Order: sequence, then C-alpha cells, then structure tokens
Amino acid sequence: MINDMTILYSSKFKREYKKLSLSVKMRAEKKEILFRKDPFDPLLGTHKLKGRLKEFWAFWIDGKNRIIFEFANNDTIWFHSAGDHSIYL
Repeated sequence: MINDMTILYSSKFKREYKKLSLSVKMRAEKKEILFRKDPFDPLLGTHKLKGRLKEFWAFWIDGKNRIIFEFANNDTIWFHSAGDHSIYL
C-alpha cells in the first residue's frame, strides 16, 4: 500500500480519457479508488509491460480497456494513457 499517493495525469491521458464512454469512465473511477488503496489489488490485474513500453505498467478498467502508468517515485504515479488495446501501439 502506498500512503499519500499522488497521481498525475499526462495531457495524453486526459485527451484519451475524455473520449471514453461514460460507463467506462465510471468503471475507471472505481478502479482508481482501488488503485489508490493498493496498486497491486488482484481486481486490477496490474502488470508490467514489455517491449518498447517496458518502463510502464498497466491495469484493467474492464475486459477491453486499460490504464498505462508509471511509478515516478515512492509516492508519485503518472497515468499516461487510457483506452482499449490500441493504446499499446
């Protein structure tokens, strides 16, 4: 568990998040609450990415959508991208 976690949202994340449907946004908000309590909660499916995204992690919003993030330091996390699997390209 990370205490006093700060999540920063990149401009790319903000643009992509705006395009998500309302129902996906609502699921994403619930998942962010879980994430703030424990980024590795099994319900998030948090996983390290590979290849050109190997510096990043992702967690599930739902079966189709993900949020890509990185641990900037012990108490700061950047959300970089949100959407379906096309965000990995």
